[in-house]
Amino acid sequence: MAQRSIEMLIGRLITDERFRTDFLSAPEDTLNDLCALGFDLSRAEIAALLNTDPALWIRAASQIDPRLQKVNLSVNESR
Repeated sequence: MAQRSIEMLIGRLITDERFRTDFLSAPEDTLNDLCALGFDLSRAEIAALLNTDPALWIRAASQIDPRLQKVNLSVNESR
């Protein structure tokens, strides 16, 4: 298992709003895209990430200082 990849992925889920939104809306696609880019994730790690309660990422992100967040600055398409 590539512990460093998991640590980076979890960190990104907690600190990168756009990535978290993408992951929450299409978790398998997001993980497959990362693997295609060379991210080292085993099948067991992917399964564990998919089985983790999605609300955890939202709760964790809301608990850290906003200065540590990468905010999604894209304009809302409905505007």
